[in-house]
Amino acid sequence: MNVNYTAEELAFRDEVRAFLKSELPADIAAKVKLGKHMSKEDHQRWQQILVKRGWYAPGWPVELGGTTWGPVEKHIFDEECAAFGAPRTVPFGVNMVAPVIIKFGTQQQKDHYLPRILSGEDWWCQGYSEPGAGSDLASLKTRAVRDGDHYVVNGQKTWTTLGQHANMIFCLVRTDPEAQQQRGISFLLIDMKSPGISVRPIITLDGDHEVNEVFFDNVRVPVENLVGEENQGWTCAKYLLTHERTGLAGIGASKAALAHLKRIAMKEVCDGKPMLEDPLFRAQVAEVEMQLMAIEMSTLRILAAAKEGGVPGAESSILKIKGTEIRQAITHLLRKVIGPYALPFLEEELQLDYDGELLHADYSASLAGDYFNMRKLSIFGGSNEIQKNIVSKMILEL
Repeated sequence: MNVNYTAEELAFRDEVRAFLKSELPADIAAKVKLGKHMSKEDHQRWQQILVKRGWYAPGWPVELGGTTWGPVEKHIFDEECAAFGAPRTVPFGVNMVAPVIIKFGTQQQKDHYLPRILSGEDWWCQGYSEPGAGSDLASLKTRAVRDGDHYVVNGQKTWTTLGQHANMIFCLVRTDPEAQQQRGISFLLIDMKSPGISVRPIITLDGDHEVNEVFFDNVRVPVENLVGEENQGWTCAKYLLTHERTGLAGIGASKAALAHLKRIAMKEVCDGKPMLEDPLFRAQVAEVEMQLMAIEMSTLRILAAAKEGGVPGAESSILKIKGTEIRQAITHLLRKVIGPYALPFLEEELQLDYDGELLHADYSASLAGDYFNMRKLSIFGGSNEIQKNIVSKMILEL
């Protein structure tokens, strides 16, 4: 199996690099590379640049605004974006609910929602996890009861990423409490401005407002906002999760973070020499780099198979497990390389325009926060324990 890039793919990589060099705003790239706070406006500005180029929704059909890219081109694009400091695409609209609407939605839903996702008019968030339903998602308890032309929704969702910005939420709700867990769930599209919805922030250790709790108190949702059939929402949920888990290995992000680690380790001095020249620390960096090279090769093998018509199976679980562990290991080393300077925290330093005295360096303010934040990688998208169960059953046949 040939895992080397073809001449056409190398030409595409050059095209992507030229685009990023000329179109990626310098202030946005600086925020990404230094771990500064990103605003909603930053994300929307970059989104419109990608939309103008026709590169915002590569997984969509071409006639709906997508591209002709295959999995290899998508991999190249993601890797180059990470290397240049482009912000990660907020996935909830374009990469998660849109594929579900395209696959299972009515023509009216496609005509209404897809253009609004491209234009940025709708900002989506995900209503899956609940206080008692995370990896065991099928145990969710948020209820939706049919009342004429509406569903009346009551319940709570949690860990709702960027829900404070959203005007729409896609939700899994229980419409038949008597049915087997997966068979009694439906997939609803809900306007966040509906009466009875309240959003409560969850402030993380670094003082950031990234996640939220969302409460539904007799929220009326039009029946026309049901995607697919009633009580068959688990089919939509599984389909969406295959899109959510795509790219969770984070090869491009890990390679960019590893390069950042090496740059910092050459600047930070211990016993009169750069940290990267310390034999023990250098060995730790080398171990992570070898693991990253191995998982990149595995990813390329899977992409090569997909290009020939194959469909990734349980192998994607292996990539998710190892990829997230590598990303966590890099944040550990990034925090370790600056030692005690990872302990002080001044939230103002996370703003790009901060002009006060730095506690250490422009790259140090975010490292501890990133380390703690990245603990979530092995939990979301199906915890690594769940992924190991998949591998044991589907590959090892245990």
